Amino acid sequence: MARIGAIRARLADAGAGGARWVSPLALLLLWEAGSRSGVIPARTLAAPSAVLATMWGMITSGELGHNVLVSLGRAGLGLAIGVLVGATLATLAGLSKRGEVAIDSPVQMLRTLPTLALTPLFIVWFGIGETPKIVLIAVATTFPIYLNLYNGIRGVDARLIEAARAFGLSRAAIIRHVVLPGALPALLVGLRYALSISVLILVVAEQINASSGLGYLINNARDFMRTDIIVVCLMVYAALGLGADAAVRLIERRSLAWRPTILEV
Repeated sequence: MARIGAIRARLADAGAGGARWVSPLALLLLWEAGSRSGVIPARTLAAPSAVLATMWGMITSGELGHNVLVSLGRAGLGLAIGVLVGATLATLAGLSKRGEVAIDSPVQMLRTLPTLALTPLFIVWFGIGETPKIVLIAVATTFPIYLNLYNGIRGVDARLIEAARAFGLSRAAIIRHVVLPGALPALLVGLRYALSISVLILVVAEQINASSGLGYLINNARDFMRTDIIVVCLMVYAALGLGADAAVRLIERRSLAWRPTILEV
């Protein structure tokens, strides 16, 4: 009986999972029907079938792959700089009172500035090449890393630190074996935010005189009213965001396997 009950539960879960796809499929069918009947003009929004055909053509020609790699390079480099700067500042501010006084206030002031509002200033400083695009992503991703890691360091249980001192660990050993591992969950949360922000800023950054990348494809498609190419690029942006989030979740499961909440998932 227990086995039959387990089978029924699995079937119910499978049915519920399948039901979640009903609404999206219905919307796609309505979209396709509206496009074919002329209710939705092609210059307003291309049909799903046209979008898929365009995507396949861009994949087979290599155009999509090349531009995706360019965009990934920009986002990856900007994110790496942002993570390095944010983690360094958070560590210095979180582990030292002097560091907090010197670093935290300026960072808190700077993070209130809209990152996209800095675009004209970065163009004046760095020109219209690759540098302003990467700097925009780096600046935007620095703050979520800093805030989460700083709070993670300051939120480490004081009893763990006292216990480490009782065992005779040095300050460097306490930081390495107690503080930083304890702050790791907060850092990963910040990394998830930073990854999503890097994709969002990438969309805007690639509008700055890009000669390649997804933003370049969108600009050209806009000029020629190719909504099918625009939708393809938007789908790729969405896939990049989902893929980045899934990668961080995988890192969480591997690096935080000691947490009961992770084991229960």
